[in-house]
Amino acid sequence: MRQSCLVPPDSFTQMWGDLAAIGRDARTGGYHRPGWSVAEQDCVRWFGAQARARDLRLNEDGNGNRVAWWGEPTDGGVVTGSHLDSVPDGGAFDGPLGVVSALAAVDRMRVAGVRPVRPVGVAVFVEEEGSRFGKPCLGSRLLTGALGAAEAAALRDGDGYALPDTMAAAGVEPDLGPSDLLRSPAAFVELHVEQGRALVHADAPVGVASAIWPHGRWRFDFTGRADHAGTTAMSDRCDPMLTCAMTVLAANKQARLVDARATVGRLDVTPGGTNAIASRVRAWLDARAPDDATLHQLVDAVAHQAGARAERDGTSLAVEIESLTARVDFPVALRDRLVALLAGVPVLATGAGHDAGVLAAAGVPAAMLFVRNPTGVSHAPGEYAEPADCEAGVQALTAVLTDLASRP
Repeated sequence: MRQSCLVPPDSFTQMWGDLAAIGRDARTGGYHRPGWSVAEQDCVRWFGAQARARDLRLNEDGNGNRVAWWGEPTDGGVVTGSHLDSVPDGGAFDGPLGVVSALAAVDRMRVAGVRPVRPVGVAVFVEEEGSRFGKPCLGSRLLTGALGAAEAAALRDGDGYALPDTMAAAGVEPDLGPSDLLRSPAAFVELHVEQGRALVHADAPVGVASAIWPHGRWRFDFTGRADHAGTTAMSDRCDPMLTCAMTVLAANKQARLVDARATVGRLDVTPGGTNAIASRVRAWLDARAPDDATLHQLVDAVAHQAGARAERDGTSLAVEIESLTARVDFPVALRDRLVALLAGVPVLATGAGHDAGVLAAAGVPAAMLFVRNPTGVSHAPGEYAEPADCEAGVQALTAVLTDLASRP
């Protein structure tokens, strides 16, 4: 690697500043970077420029995933990274913190004179949030074969655009399906802002993940009869909004009973007039639980209550699963290696899905580092990490990558 490509060890601040304005809503402070949007593609171009500035070899697959390699890409490398897309009006840290920290860690390793015996890759996975096509971790699922190419090709976004057409419009030649982009890595380590306050309570800036809760998305279609809001007697209505409202309350109650999570954060109402009774309400349920049995118990209970209410309201209900991810336990040996290397940092499970979890489920030795979030807020503008904690995260990732890449 040419010395002229070395970047100062304080490169994190500069890179963070470069990304700060891309896709940011000046009114809310949140970010809008759905997959293959102009804003997300601006972030991808930024990543390419960062790779070139470091003389890293940039590879990509037909799914839209990218890896910048330090050293010749071969099997058995060490890969780190995250994603650059966001949920609607999301926070600044979810995804980009892992990418920026990964590049900064490579910079510090090079400045320190580390000569890894394994190639080191910095990965950016596409459409991790699933905010555009409804499939979370879409890029990593395609890469590992967890999602079939035919199913992916049939996906449509909210405006009806097909995934392959959207990719082509963004300059990505679609070749959906499993890829060898990561070259059978010896380890994958994803750094991520914590989406919760466990590290706040532990008084620790950095932690290591033990597991990812099982989680999924279910679509509830409530169908009734459109009518006039002012002339239709309450007793004469077949209002699907009433059935939906009860279902939202049922989801909240059932989740609390089993210490799980249930959220209805998205509705699509037809025809959507203020003075009209809806003919259809479509609601999306996001459900998560500590184990698979509890997750299915939760969703079954919600669906049962929704169906019973639909009968009373004179409406109909159809439930369709859109995605489901089983519980993922990260490899214990790798997890414990990171904990020992980082002087016994806390170990915690998370209810949030990540590309690292998809890779681990596919048999890749994967691990995660979390950086403290003082607000505990995520997927919203209040998401945050203190500069000192971001620095601790970069230091931790640098130590981990140095250790993993320096052993044959």
